[in-house]
Amino acid sequence: MSSNFDQRLADLGLSLPDAPAPQANYVPFVVVGNTVYVSGQVSMNADGLITGKVGADLTAEEAAKAAQTCALALLAQAKKACGGDISRLKRVVKLTGFVNSTPEFGDQPTVVNGASDLLVALLGDAGRHARSAVSAGALPFNVAVEIEGIFEIE
Repeated sequence: MSSNFDQRLADLGLSLPDAPAPQANYVPFVVVGNTVYVSGQVSMNADGLITGKVGADLTAEEAAKAAQTCALALLAQAKKACGGDISRLKRVVKLTGFVNSTPEFGDQPTVVNGASDLLVALLGDAGRHARSAVSAGALPFNVAVEIEGIFEIE
């Protein structure tokens, strides 16, 4: 998977960030057998945190781009859990996406699709996963999106 993954990433003009360090008293991931549980990764790019409330400060499309950054951070954590060898990643099992949104905003699935679509683009069928997309009245640091993931590894 590694060479295909790296090529697909490059074709999309993307790169994996360094696995973000936790900002509180938790670990970024836990490995149990062949399952990796990755803590929530917040929307962040090279300029810093992507913040704001979807439906007021950000459109669904802008938030979907923010969700893509969460997916990249999830993959960076999964790669770290695999000892740096992304080819050990067998599949994405489940994502739980939290969208910092106004009470009247109801398109959380479109926002979290930013992450889901990217994972499928990068991993093919191994990127297809179960998922929840939930509205949140607020998220840490006022980030737009936070996504946690469960992955199967070899």
